[in-house]
Amino acid sequence: MSTKSIASEFARRRKDLMAMLEPNSIAIVATAEEKIRSRDTHFAFRPDSDFYYLSGFAEPGAVLALVPGREHGEFVMFVRDKDREKEIWDGYREGPEGVMANYGADDAFPISDIDEILPGLMEGRERLYYSLGRDPEFDRQIMSWLNALRAKERSGAIPPGEFLDLDHYLHDLRLFKSSAEAKLMRTAGKISAQAHVRAMQMAKPGVYEYQLQAEIEHEFAKNGAHYPAYSSIVGSGANGCILHYIENTQKMQDGDLVLIDAGCEYQMYAADITRTFPVNGKFTEPQKQVYNVVLEAQFAAIEATKPGNHWNAPHEAAVRVITQGLVNLGLLEGDVDELIEQTAYRDFYMHRTGHWLGMDVHDVGDYKVAGDWRVLEPGMCLTIEPGIYIAPDNQNVAEQWRGIGIRIEDDVLVTSDGCEILTADVPKTVVDIEALMAQ
Repeated sequence: MSTKSIASEFARRRKDLMAMLEPNSIAIVATAEEKIRSRDTHFAFRPDSDFYYLSGFAEPGAVLALVPGREHGEFVMFVRDKDREKEIWDGYREGPEGVMANYGADDAFPISDIDEILPGLMEGRERLYYSLGRDPEFDRQIMSWLNALRAKERSGAIPPGEFLDLDHYLHDLRLFKSSAEAKLMRTAGKISAQAHVRAMQMAKPGVYEYQLQAEIEHEFAKNGAHYPAYSSIVGSGANGCILHYIENTQKMQDGDLVLIDAGCEYQMYAADITRTFPVNGKFTEPQKQVYNVVLEAQFAAIEATKPGNHWNAPHEAAVRVITQGLVNLGLLEGDVDELIEQTAYRDFYMHRTGHWLGMDVHDVGDYKVAGDWRVLEPGMCLTIEPGIYIAPDNQNVAEQWRGIGIRIEDDVLVTSDGCEILTADVPKTVVDIEALMAQ
């Protein structure tokens, strides 16, 4: 996108949010804090997703306020002031003038002046929209401003009388992706797919899990995605049965599968892909049988991902296929409907089939509305990720099945007539995976 179109995208988001707020209100959003990694070193800074969604501003130490109807401008920013000495050490700062010139702020002030200025913006507003509980320190600051205004009520100060949760409104906006957001997510999906292809090509017995992780994350960075969207999972053998395995320290063995769950973050938007494949490039017969059940379940879940179906429809479709497959393989016994009712499949499939995806890998948005599963609509983006995990110490199944862990995951965008798979560029059938690894 051009600079002008980017600016208009953020301006539209602010306008849409302010249109949802009650009259005579103010909304306040702070960015994330810098986090210490060890002693005097910090983790790479990432702005709070809500804050960035509304501003496009990626520096730490910033707060935004939306004040609908304010005479001197509705979009107010508090940012770090210009400081030549600190910029020499830590990098360029926009300063108040920069955020007005480059980020569309109507008014901007040094963050050091927030205690003097922001309470004045709150005064006279009937309602305060804020996400309480995310940052305890900033919560206390908000409450101190409110209490200071309340203490001056006899002198004529009018503090906000209602305190409303901003998440309910803002997160509903974020749930529906614009065309600009969908474009970024397609790019994130393509880069992540290339990384998974590279991992398949580099895998062989004797390679360590962390070496495949390095190949994947190098591919991310090479293509403009500076960071993974989450800690990459590279679990070979029995490690594939550990859902959030991130140690990635084991040497991969001939005959084992390796489960890779990894996705990049591209311009603040996440991808999330899982593929499971044989370390030596050839599935064993038991591995192939379990794999094809999971793949069939994923196809069924993707088919159920369309407007008008509710959020749980893809999960229900996957559960039915997996339960039937487990019966066919002899891993469960009984009537499929009864087994589903008893959730017998949870010994082998213990997580749900997906989650919302966007700026956060487990993105915001309600899954239920008024107690009912939310209906899928165009613009929603979610993962589809069924799996089967047979614990290595499960004595209730034949030895040939033990230690097989398989998950297959893609990112899908709900469209007007179905869904678009954003991560389709990485193989997932047995034939295609074995052909790629044989090259």
